Amino acid sequence: MKTIGLIGGLSWESSIEYYRIINETVQRRLGAAHSARCLMDSFDFEEVEQLQHQGKWEELTDRMVASARALKAGGADFVVICSNTMHKMVDDIERGTGLSVLHIADATAKAIRTAGLTRVGLLGTRFTMEDNFYKGRLQQKFDLEVHIPNPGDREIVHNIIYSELVQGKICQASKDLYVDTIHRLVAAGSQGVILGCTEIGLLISQPDVAVPVFDTTYLHAVAAVDEALA
Repeated sequence: MKTIGLIGGLSWESSIEYYRIINETVQRRLGAAHSARCLMDSFDFEEVEQLQHQGKWEELTDRMVASARALKAGGADFVVICSNTMHKMVDDIERGTGLSVLHIADATAKAIRTAGLTRVGLLGTRFTMEDNFYKGRLQQKFDLEVHIPNPGDREIVHNIIYSELVQGKICQASKDLYVDTIHRLVAAGSQGVILGCTEIGLLISQPDVAVPVFDTTYLHAVAAVDEALA
């Protein structure tokens, strides 16, 4: 079994889910008392959040590369970034460590393609929804048509992530706003929706909407097990 190197604390609310899903999946596949071989380097997310909103991506990249190097030194065979937004610096991490990064967008796109869909809505932080590093990969590598919410809805989705979800706050009113946003994406042609922030799955699940939901946390964690057991 390969050792998974997890970059966590992005935020810790979703890092818990990664650890749980990875170990549950290993135990289910291998039986008995098996669990995953993994390491985690965990950030203080308050520092990360401030740097993100200050646009200090170079400093964040340096910190992410240092984190991945620490995991490599500890024996990690590959890297899993427990965040969608922080995949902005995948190329820098791979260059700086020589380790491969298991890309969250790839795991998600494969599930979308397996479901036979070609048009999907994307929810996430403003950085994930608006920058090209994520939706561009879905479009260019997997030929998916990606829809993002209108500017007002993007602001609502982004603010709920940072003011509530990363702090473990789950509010019905916020869920209703997310569901309304999803309905508008579906009305615009989306056949399914990507929960493109690893905390959104704490708020929205499949029973909440009629179209297929792709929970990136779950899909990425299972893909990590696939890689570890390959």
